Amino acid sequence: MVHDRTCYMLRFTAFFNYCCILLACCFYSTNSHAQLCTGSLGDPVVNIDFGNGYGSNTGYTPTNAYVYTSDQCPNDGYYTITRSTSNCFGNTWHTVSSDHTGNGAFLLVNATYNPGDFIVTRVTDLCPNITYEFAAWILNVMKPNGNDPNITFTIETESGTILQQYSTGDIPETGSPTWKQYGFYFTTPVNNPVIILRMKNNAPGGYGNDIAMDDITFRPCSAVLLSSHISGGSNDTVHVCEGASGSYNMNGMVTGTFVNPVYQWQLSTDSGKKWKDINGASNLNYTARPVAAGAYWYRFTAVESASSANTSCRVASNYTVVNIHEKPEASAGGNRIMIAGVPIILNGKVTGGNTFFNWSPPAYLNDATVEKPQASPPADIRYTLNVTTGFGCTAQDTAYIKVIKGIFAPNSFTPNNDGKNDQWRIPYLDPALGARVSVFNRYGERVYYCEGAVVHWDGTYKGMELPSGVYVFQVQFSNGYPDMKGTVLLIR
Repeated sequence: MVHDRTCYMLRFTAFFNYCCILLACCFYSTNSHAQLCTGSLGDPVVNIDFGNGYGSNTGYTPTNAYVYTSDQCPNDGYYTITRSTSNCFGNTWHTVSSDHTGNGAFLLVNATYNPGDFIVTRVTDLCPNITYEFAAWILNVMKPNGNDPNITFTIETESGTILQQYSTGDIPETGSPTWKQYGFYFTTPVNNPVIILRMKNNAPGGYGNDIAMDDITFRPCSAVLLSSHISGGSNDTVHVCEGASGSYNMNGMVTGTFVNPVYQWQLSTDSGKKWKDINGASNLNYTARPVAAGAYWYRFTAVESASSANTSCRVASNYTVVNIHEKPEASAGGNRIMIAGVPIILNGKVTGGNTFFNWSPPAYLNDATVEKPQASPPADIRYTLNVTTGFGCTAQDTAYIKVIKGIFAPNSFTPNNDGKNDQWRIPYLDPALGARVSVFNRYGERVYYCEGAVVHWDGTYKGMELPSGVYVFQVQFSNGYPDMKGTVLLIR
């Protein structure tokens, strides 16, 4: 009974019949209190949303003279599947810019001239002695005073016995396009769940009686009410941070009586789009132990054991949620060296959504609430970058700032591989300063160069050892600190 888009596009007779099934059964107005389900609902056995685009059905030859057209303004006796309609029949129809959910297509029907049955169809594969809900969203597309749609739905057995009947009454025009849900509830026979659905259009076509239809569903409904909650929680949702180990006791409750129920807990990790049975979770209580970041939705279902082989007979509780939020990340940018009187920029970085952060202590920072503040401490200091998300998840990182009076470049080194003074280095020359360091031989040829990096010259040039002698070095800064120039003796 579940029809995909291809089914109702390519074989509209079956599709349109089912739509009308759903329409027929679904035309309960939310004002019709006697038709409301007082227990729990199951997932839609049929869920027709008309896809996300435009459809056609040139092979359809209906007995009711409804014919497909690609026109967004179908004439009497025609229908189309579209994402929108506008400027129809002298602007007597509403401009409908989207379907009920705002992101797909809908069915648009211009009724035939003569009242009568829209459809008579046979529905199979239902569960015996189960109450079902048919529901759909309907929109009267007429703006001025025309003929209002008026539909009667009848559920019959194959022998003609009426199980339930419902009339929508006139579906009124509205000042702006307004989707409204209608529905219908009935119970299948104990011995034979096959039913006949008859949908009758009580209003004539011509000027009016034109509708848009969307999101048609067919769901089991139980008089028993199922509910679930997380033990110890104040509501049905728990927020925790990644890395916080824990278990969550899900408690199911049943209001009403089953004869011989079968329970099953389910999990969804895509916000309820798809549910999967949890192996071994067939009691009223279940302990969940999710670990990785994500949203975990839990619910339990129930069905009489006689129908347990058919998952479409199940009804479901409300869902409870365990949200495990990703922890933010904080990087203070590493330890730094600062020349006294020459401010530096702390290279902080914060990742994660909905974060709040600050540096502590705020002393000697131009702004403790930005990722990359300017720091000018007079002495050594350790700064901590503190990050917190809106859900209370935290992260920290520190950066130690060493303040020096100046930079000293050694005047000699001995690259003889004895492990002592084998490289020429400039202590405390912070790579973050971006200094350009060059070394020249006696002929003015540059034999070593680095920029924004740790200085470590081993006395070679292009892989060859250089001879002992005096070499000239130059350190150039871009932050306003005076450039340095001097000599270094290479001793072998």
